Amino acid sequence: MSPPSAGALPGYTQSYVTDFSGTSLPSGWYTYSGNPGGDPGAQWSASHVVVANGMLSLNAWQDPAYNNSWVTGGLCQCDVAKTYGAYFVRSRLTGSGATGVELLWPAANVWPPEIDFNETFGSTTGTSATVHYNANNQQIHNSVKIDMTQWHTWGVIWTPTSITYTVDGKVWASVTNTSAIPNQAMTLDLQQQTWCGSGWACPSSPQSMQVDWVAEYSAS
Repeated sequence: MSPPSAGALPGYTQSYVTDFSGTSLPSGWYTYSGNPGGDPGAQWSASHVVVANGMLSLNAWQDPAYNNSWVTGGLCQCDVAKTYGAYFVRSRLTGSGATGVELLWPAANVWPPEIDFNETFGSTTGTSATVHYNANNQQIHNSVKIDMTQWHTWGVIWTPTSITYTVDGKVWASVTNTSAIPNQAMTLDLQQQTWCGSGWACPSSPQSMQVDWVAEYSAS
């Protein structure tokens, strides 16, 4: 499926789109390395981020370069920070065991806030969305049952008064508690991790989070 057109979201102007053509990351995307925050037993590596066949793949597998531990991929659009806007990611999982996440992260890198608009927690039968806010890490969490091995377009529309979560163009949850809604610049991050260094079961086989395209919008 092709990315949406520039006028696909009324009241918004398309500010960015990529369909991950070619064999390298588009300009402005940066891969993760080292240990994920909150999961010190895990590992990210740029070698687990691949652009090929018209898609981006974040790949979880036991990597001999890291003593055969489970290593995953992640990346951020770190140079593109916005306060409010709409983000859409068309993605799927090839299997269970590793968590795929599409999220907005504070550009200042001081957490919280955080808006997770597609976080699978290792499952292929559903996903969740969570906004993290204030110094005590309060959370507003929503979940939905859906086949994550199929292609879906996950979206978040973030305004000063609401956070709206969409899948395949339909709203499935929203947040209207304004005290929970971030009012600072954030960036889009795409990542995968196993959490098996933190007491979760490791994947039983290699699997990938595949991304067909990303589209972003700013309010007109």
